[in-house]
Amino acid sequence: MRQQSKPGIANTACTISFAVLVAAIALSVGSNNSYGKTAGTTISFGIVPQQSATRLAQVWVPLLNYLGKRTNITIRFATAKDIPTFEECLAKGAYDVAYMNPYHYTTFSHTAGYRAFARQKNKKLKGLIVVRKSDSATNLKDLDGSKIAFPSPAAFGASVIPRAELQAKGVSFTPVYVRSHDSVYRAVSAGIMRAGGGVGRTFGNMPPEIRSKLKVIYRTLGYTPHAFATHPRLAKASANAIASTLTQLDRTEPKLLKPLGMKAIQLASDRDWNDIRALGLKKAQTKIITKSQGKCRSG
Repeated sequence: MRQQSKPGIANTACTISFAVLVAAIALSVGSNNSYGKTAGTTISFGIVPQQSATRLAQVWVPLLNYLGKRTNITIRFATAKDIPTFEECLAKGAYDVAYMNPYHYTTFSHTAGYRAFARQKNKKLKGLIVVRKSDSATNLKDLDGSKIAFPSPAAFGASVIPRAELQAKGVSFTPVYVRSHDSVYRAVSAGIMRAGGGVGRTFGNMPPEIRSKLKVIYRTLGYTPHAFATHPRLAKASANAIASTLTQLDRTEPKLLKPLGMKAIQLASDRDWNDIRALGLKKAQTKIITKSQGKCRSG
């Protein structure tokens, strides 16, 4: 029988910035629920840092508050300063529950024992390439010889797949890694980078003043989306309660899913990500960075 979760790893090695913690507390108080007041389990819920920690707190904390209320579990929002640091945290098993990209899941299900229990319903993850609206580029070949911004080497939809498809089409480019999806879009809109990789959900969540300056010139093939996964130390009863509540959100509290760009969440199993495993991604191309200088953030 698995032991009940203890949040020690996330609370020591993975700390949250004061500003993000204040934002999370404010959202928690505003939700008028039992978050932070339960006498039972306390767990960390790690979110892949596709956007800034403050923005992630704004869209995820209300959902986690509701999840905590319904399951009687104190759930702490957690993330990292960038995707490589998040990878290090996953490698250490820092999060009791984590929302991670497909490539991360196929990696850390093997090395850290994470097991998927849910994913976005009726959704395929597609990467995209954006340029400034004023740019003459209309297809990938127009980017030959350009510097292209990506969030990190192992960001699946926004980096791994776009890079692979650029290479398959014989497009020469220089990848530049800029920490997050938000950073990609801002760098391109400011003219610092000619093009950048992202995904539809994060592109759609960008402020209009940034998004209005960009255009999508390419979308990749579709794959199984991000995984909601639990670490082996999480008690089965807690894992089941979380899974049940998340997969009912489209009927009970659909407004909590809208800021995430989701309509519904469905149950999932490990084999759902076999399409990612079948790609046979080369370790050299998608190297997981395990010695980051940052810390995992949790609040």
